[in-house]
Amino acid sequence: MDLTTIKYEVRAGVAHVRLARPEGANAVNPAFSHDLRAVMVAIEFDDAVKAVAVTAEGPIFCAGGDLKAFHAAGDGLPKLAADMLIDFHGALYKMNRVPKPFVAGVRGAAGGAGLSLVGAFDLVVCGASTKFTLAYTRAGVTPDGTASYFLARHIGLRRMLDLTLTNRTLTASEAEAWGLVNRVVEDDQVDHATAALAQQLADGPSWALGQAKRLIYSGYDMPLEQAGEIEGVTITTAMGRRDAREGIAAFVEKRRATFTGK
Repeated sequence: MDLTTIKYEVRAGVAHVRLARPEGANAVNPAFSHDLRAVMVAIEFDDAVKAVAVTAEGPIFCAGGDLKAFHAAGDGLPKLAADMLIDFHGALYKMNRVPKPFVAGVRGAAGGAGLSLVGAFDLVVCGASTKFTLAYTRAGVTPDGTASYFLARHIGLRRMLDLTLTNRTLTASEAEAWGLVNRVVEDDQVDHATAALAQQLADGPSWALGQAKRLIYSGYDMPLEQAGEIEGVTITTAMGRRDAREGIAAFVEKRRATFTGK
């Protein structure tokens, strides 16, 4: 892949994705959006990838949209934004639909589209001094990056309205209490904790983890009986796989399971 704003490497079943435009606060622009979508497609079709860890270079995880680039676009801004969102939203759709767990490691700040991006991850680790703000309406625009879908589900409708309409800033502890992040660690431990969590997931029963992710997201909006039926089909399929036999045997024999994803 010809990437200019993101670094990508696969090690021991984990795709390590590194936002790599620190001089621009890893802000979202057309190049970033293109790179993010390209990485998501690579992850989707690489069977060696069992889990994904996304971190960032520099003091800010992602500052949101690149307002300098938007300002420079002048009257061409609506077209620039429309073109960019094809890639940016496409990347986030992939992240949600690919049956592999995605873990974000957030340090410094996530604002605007950066916070939208955080909302699309399956699990989030953040540093103790990290700040979160939506900030769209401060710039006279409206949320994008699937914020109205994922963030509202993570934190609830009233809190989402608060973030959107008042542009309040959340601390790491508030973000954890609101359900926006899963774990808060010391700032200098974010990258390590993110990689360790992704590795734990990659070493697990990858098919089952991917299907569990699919069940949880799809079941959120389904009628009870439909969700239950899909659960039944999925777990019976899982029980015919090697990982289920290994996991059950390991539990009975009081030993650690060795999963292969089969």
